[in-house]
Amino acid sequence: MEKKKKIRKTITNLIIFILLIILTFSIVFQGQDVSEIFNIIKNVKIEYIFIGIIAMCIYIMGETINIGRILKELGEKSSFIRNIRYTLIGFFFSAITPAASGGQPMEIYYMHKDNIKVAHSTLALLLHLCSFQIVSLTFGILSAIIHFDVLKSGLIYLFILGIALNMSALALLIIGIFSKRLSAALVRGFVKLLKFFRIKKIEEKQEKLERELASYQESAVYIKNHKLLMVKTLITTLIQMLVYYSIPYWVYLAFGYSTENIWTLLTLQAVLYATVSGIPLPGSVGASEGGFIGIFRNVFPQSMINSAMILNRGISFYLFVLISAVVVIYSTLKDKKETKLIENE
Repeated sequence: MEKKKKIRKTITNLIIFILLIILTFSIVFQGQDVSEIFNIIKNVKIEYIFIGIIAMCIYIMGETINIGRILKELGEKSSFIRNIRYTLIGFFFSAITPAASGGQPMEIYYMHKDNIKVAHSTLALLLHLCSFQIVSLTFGILSAIIHFDVLKSGLIYLFILGIALNMSALALLIIGIFSKRLSAALVRGFVKLLKFFRIKKIEEKQEKLERELASYQESAVYIKNHKLLMVKTLITTLIQMLVYYSIPYWVYLAFGYSTENIWTLLTLQAVLYATVSGIPLPGSVGASEGGFIGIFRNVFPQSMINSAMILNRGISFYLFVLISAVVVIYSTLKDKKETKLIENE
């Protein structure tokens, strides 16, 4: 019964995700010649598109390396291929769920199926998430100071919202890990709020939150005793994010432009990411596309901006949603086959 609920929820999220894509592109392409946009894309320099795809592969590898390193430190046996699989599964479920909420639980689920302890998989993902938030927020704020003129057009409100949501998530994460007293007070406040709105099964939700906080607080001891591991994780994440932020530059070169330098486009992408990543839409669909057009409007000519947006978003998101979907389907079929074999035995 629980499995059927999960399948229904995944299908619902997928339908919402697809509808959001259709709605976004119907708004973007309204009153435009779509065939002309795709003709422009056909004539780009393909070698730079490949560099952009390689950059995205390195981005995926960043999380893979972090997870693998932490699991190894914890004494878990996990191959590089398995770690890539976990990362891609996380990427897919993060893409189709609001605020990327489904990615980490599904990674933990598949790691558990491979006999990795839930406490260890949670810690590995928690450390990576912490470093990811620190790097993306720091770089996003610094880049916003450099490109403050871009945000003057009304995007400043979205940027503040995105930063506020991400900083709140990071603050809750740090409180959950390092402060037992504050986190217990937050749980009590959350339970009172649930009671006020007469939400059902409050006790179950409270128990679940307390269990999760207990695992978070075990992480605090580990972090304190393994500071070098956290530093390595932060360095890997920094490289991962810089490579990801460089993708618009390769798209820029693919169109034959060369006036702007890599640093300009890299920092603009950091602003875009900080602006849209906190918005609770599946895969930030709609916000990312509109944000790109708003932030990069002075980099690409008006006639090319939609084509550039499609290429950039195609490389940095949609292509890897398709790749990760294939990995999820393969993993699901493999699990079903293994379950049948066990039942037959």
